[in-house]
Amino acid sequence: MCRWLAYSGSPVNLQTLLYKPAYSLVSQSKHSRMGAETTNGDGFGIGWYSRLERPGVFHSTEPAWNDRNLAALSEQAWSGRVFAHIRASTGSAVQQTNCHPFRHGNWLWMHNGLIRDFPTVKRDLTLAVDPGLFPQIEGSTDSELFFYLALTFGLEKDPLRAVQDAVGVIEETGRRHGIAHPIQMTVATTDGATTWAFRYSSERQSRTLYRSTDVTALRALHPTNTLVSELSDDARLVVSEPLGDLEGAWQEVPESSTLVVHGGDTETAPFAPTAS
Repeated sequence: MCRWLAYSGSPVNLQTLLYKPAYSLVSQSKHSRMGAETTNGDGFGIGWYSRLERPGVFHSTEPAWNDRNLAALSEQAWSGRVFAHIRASTGSAVQQTNCHPFRHGNWLWMHNGLIRDFPTVKRDLTLAVDPGLFPQIEGSTDSELFFYLALTFGLEKDPLRAVQDAVGVIEETGRRHGIAHPIQMTVATTDGATTWAFRYSSERQSRTLYRSTDVTALRALHPTNTLVSELSDDARLVVSEPLGDLEGAWQEVPESSTLVVHGGDTETAPFAPTAS
């Protein structure tokens, strides 16, 4: 599987996000504590927003812990909205076009999990993608195809409904092929202003997902912590696993739920696929 983080708030140095925490994402690429695999070395990617509406992306097939370009870029770049992902392939090739986050216009998307027995359902799911969007699919992963299914069902207008519809089609297709638990997912997507995160699996035993607590409350608990003091009041993190053991810093996102982060506002709602 994979590990990822989504940050929003005041511009922060990417090195602060990716390298400095005690259990940083780069550290997790080699020593994940909560992932399906300990090592997530099949490439990585980062996406960030700056002055342009369209986000920048950087992908590499190198392990994150061993990529000098990532270290150099992270030291020099700041952004107020960052997606980062370290990959453990579930079968598709290790290549740049298979690294998350995926980009379409001003949207980013990343996924931890899998569409089970993907080769069996790949043709049916591909045919469900809008023909106008299909030429833009560059890689061979279930995660990118999932993104384009969500785009087909209206991600840019109503993200929650689009992901519910996409998961509904994935589950219906899988079960038609005799697959008992067609999908396992934690997903994050953003348009540059709002982040939506989803935790769901067909067996209701989803991979871990956490969100940071209110920064002002953390400052009261840990007044000498330099990292907390650097973050703005509206800073929020959504992560596959906590970046450290700071008491009170993390709350688990409930099973089968949607998390919406807009500025300092965070809302959680139930998630259920649309029945076909």
